[in-house]
Amino acid sequence: MSADREGTREPPETATLWSKQREQGEQSELGKQREQREHCEPSEPNESSEPTVLWGEPVGRDQLAAAERGYARCGPAERLLWERLSVFEGAFGRDAVREVCASGTLPPAEIRLVLARLAPLALLPVDDLFDGENDFPRYWMPLPMRAVGARRLTERGERWAVVLRHRRWCVKLARRAADWWQSGRQVDARDLALRELPDLAVAMDPTTAPLSPSAEADTAVEIAVLLWFLWVACGRAAEGRTRLRHALALLDGEPSARALWLAAFLELESGRPEDADPLLVRAWAAAVRDGDEGALGMLAHLRGATALYQGRTRAAEAAFREALGLMAECPEFGPTRHSCWVGLALALCRTDPEAAQEALDQGDLEHESRWPRVGRDLCADAWANHARAELAAWDGEQDRAAEYARWALREHLRTGSAAGAACAAELLAQMRMSAGRRDAAAHLLGAVDLLRASVFDTSYRPAEYCAVTRARSETALRTLLDDPELRDAYEEGARRGLFALAGEV
Repeated sequence: MSADREGTREPPETATLWSKQREQGEQSELGKQREQREHCEPSEPNESSEPTVLWGEPVGRDQLAAAERGYARCGPAERLLWERLSVFEGAFGRDAVREVCASGTLPPAEIRLVLARLAPLALLPVDDLFDGENDFPRYWMPLPMRAVGARRLTERGERWAVVLRHRRWCVKLARRAADWWQSGRQVDARDLALRELPDLAVAMDPTTAPLSPSAEADTAVEIAVLLWFLWVACGRAAEGRTRLRHALALLDGEPSARALWLAAFLELESGRPEDADPLLVRAWAAAVRDGDEGALGMLAHLRGATALYQGRTRAAEAAFREALGLMAECPEFGPTRHSCWVGLALALCRTDPEAAQEALDQGDLEHESRWPRVGRDLCADAWANHARAELAAWDGEQDRAAEYARWALREHLRTGSAAGAACAAELLAQMRMSAGRRDAAAHLLGAVDLLRASVFDTSYRPAEYCAVTRARSETALRTLLDDPELRDAYEEGARRGLFALAGEV
């Protein structure tokens, strides 16, 4: 999944990646359940025939007994490693084991051999590597083995020291994913974050820290901020908002400008632009206070996005131009310059098409000159195709506009952005309606309504920019849905969903 191969992937892989994201999303939900339960040592197995609930899942007495027998067959080094591996929520590789579990009594040089001896007794192999990764093999520890290891680790008095090392490893993991995103390996970055989310979720909860919650709130906030792209660009805004607010509530002192920037961005992505404004003011003051020049460009970009969300296109244009003046050539964190050019084009495409096209051209020219260093920005590419679709429709080229809208839809689905996918699908429905393909438009609107109902809560309000597009399609369809065939097409679209329709309509 390297950056140079991303641009050549075919549509079927979109569904594959989304399927993977859903599976990983289920793992994150399990992580949430685990956070709400006891993360420390489980109790001793009782004599009842009822299964014991460990980390939210039932484990039978026979399973615990088998794990105890396996532990008894291990040597001292294997037992020590078994115990320390119990802090991992998800899968892990040799590098993670070396960083979290190595110590004076278990030297890093011995980790590989001890892990190889322990694997047949306590671990299951996992094949979830990315292209270019060499951290092979990777393992997962079943819950009965974790229960035995966690109890013995607590008895040994080392649990909290290992938990703290695990949290520091999670920070490095989140930083690696953020670096991948900035360097153009965006699908890899998203999949890495989702793969490791069970462990990252624990580290983002200060209440599971060995010391007071406030002592680890900084770590939790840092991880949540490093994963900004997962919450903002990959359709997990609600989860990110919950985790960041929880960590910030336990933080001693003033949050950083970047933490406040993310908090404001997540309010906007959750459909609450009015709640983002006071956070933006605080973030700007924090950036000036801390001398964080990079945050100033990010905040100007967010002010542009907020204005565009509210339909204030002139304010959006001014903010995006300001962001371009403040941002570095290759930002090391946060939105890219390409996303600012695209935002500017979106602000202009319905009022000044020529200026919008100039913004897109300038963004492409600037981006191509930096390609070897920054790679692709998939989110910006998707919205750029959306702007191109609007401009093509303005010129009366309906077929070309529909093709751009379909590309935008597929890119949004690829990254996991539900809001972007809904907006692109509604624009594509408008194109299909203009071309006389009313059944295709009804299919798309039915799928969009299902997506909105399943992803967003009832208080969510789509951006004004997207609401205008939807209003055009609904006006055309309102009288047509009395036709039984069109109503059937609408219901069929809701049943099939956008992923199935993206390759057809």
